[in-house]
Amino acid sequence: MSDHIIAIDQGTTSTRAIVFDAGLKPCAQAQQELPQIFPAPGWVEHDPEEIWRAAVAVVCGAIAKAGLAAKDIAAIGITNQRETTVVWDRASGRPIHNAIVWQDRRTADFCDSLRAAGHEERIAAKTGLVIDPYFSASKIAWLLDHVDGARTKAQAGALVFGTIDSFLLWRLTGGKVHATDASNAARTSLLDISSSQWDDDLCRLFGVPAAMLPEVKDCAGPFGVTAPDLFGAAIPILGIAGDQQAATVGQGCFRPGMMKSTYGTGSFMLLNTGSERVVSRNRLLSTIAYQLDGKRTYALEGAIFIAGAAVQWLRDGLKVIAKSSDAGALAGQADPAENVYLVPAFVGLGAPYWDAQCRGAIFGLTRNCGAAEIARAALDAVGYQTRDLVEAMHADWPAARQAETVLRVDGGMTASDQCMQFLADILAAPVDRPVVMETTALGAAYLAGRAAGLCPDLDGFAAQWQRDRHFEPRMDAATREAKYAGWKDAVRRTLTKQ
Repeated sequence: MSDHIIAIDQGTTSTRAIVFDAGLKPCAQAQQELPQIFPAPGWVEHDPEEIWRAAVAVVCGAIAKAGLAAKDIAAIGITNQRETTVVWDRASGRPIHNAIVWQDRRTADFCDSLRAAGHEERIAAKTGLVIDPYFSASKIAWLLDHVDGARTKAQAGALVFGTIDSFLLWRLTGGKVHATDASNAARTSLLDISSSQWDDDLCRLFGVPAAMLPEVKDCAGPFGVTAPDLFGAAIPILGIAGDQQAATVGQGCFRPGMMKSTYGTGSFMLLNTGSERVVSRNRLLSTIAYQLDGKRTYALEGAIFIAGAAVQWLRDGLKVIAKSSDAGALAGQADPAENVYLVPAFVGLGAPYWDAQCRGAIFGLTRNCGAAEIARAALDAVGYQTRDLVEAMHADWPAARQAETVLRVDGGMTASDQCMQFLADILAAPVDRPVVMETTALGAAYLAGRAAGLCPDLDGFAAQWQRDRHFEPRMDAATREAKYAGWKDAVRRTLTKQ
């Protein structure tokens, strides 16, 4: 009997596959790092072929480690780095260029021109998004305008676009299926999130031929089956969600008012607003959290571009630590009397500032400061940026402020008790870390398992959520507010848009 599920978790820095049993317990996993390509300052690319090779390899590796065969797998769920853009040839399936990663800033001037022309309100009304290089539409336009012959081919119907989920789905099904789910489609700046339909007016505005776009489906349901020769037998693909929406599902945040924040390369906080699409007045995003049985659940989202990537910078750029896990120990050596702030705007700042042109800065350095103080500032920046998002969410949706705020967290950085304690301190709110830390993959597995009939309904799944540790705030109010005021001053000094 096929009673296992595989989640493909294709992230910014790695590609993983995790095998879950019918009870959604992880059985085995395989992982490969994904090389980053930096062609110019502020530009970030990935090799789509490398992503594809890694995806196949980790699925095969995870199945083998679990002692299973393809016939034992009931379904595949896919979760992915969102907004990252691939354009490929419809006939050959070959990408016309490297994937442009969500962090990439090359289209900042184009986005500025749209804003200057007065299109921001029009775009936000339909998509729930601000105008920013972060989203896929401007990246598609750049590829069509900078790859020889691309626009002509696209207008002739010879090229197709997809986020990473869509590209993997195309390849897994042998080019038979060109589709995506509502959560990924909502990140393109081309989808009307009130109807989950591509918008012709937005396509014209961004210069994207509508024929390039994939079919938009629910997050759980039939997406196709894998080509039999890939894994030894055809496996149904039954779930897709962008990584942050998958983490929201994996954290069981199904009730309006529930919040989760994922700390990986970047950090992303989602607040479930139920069937209500909240219009942000504080430059947050209104997005689709998940779509099941044709019904959309919405969320307010705040995006932090640099979280764990700041720790990678300590390791690879400054070379003050040998491995990422050393950051906490180094930060623990910092002099508490020093007030150093790192504004990690290496690729601009996301919500609620949305300044694509500003760059990173360090403030408060004294002669006594060294690597420890900078490491501490890098970790603390995650907490400060998270508070920025919580403040904006409470302002946008007062119902969230009235409810007891408990933030559910996941991602690599949450393994640090020190980092999570500071998060609770600066938020003045409790933070819950789950037993199952792989919530993104868990969410994708649940969606696929739900469609396969192996998993319970939303309430049943939420009841299975278990807490590993609860962090209560300990910092006194005066210290908390003084530290946060210092952060706000540092950001103000960094922004190019005052």
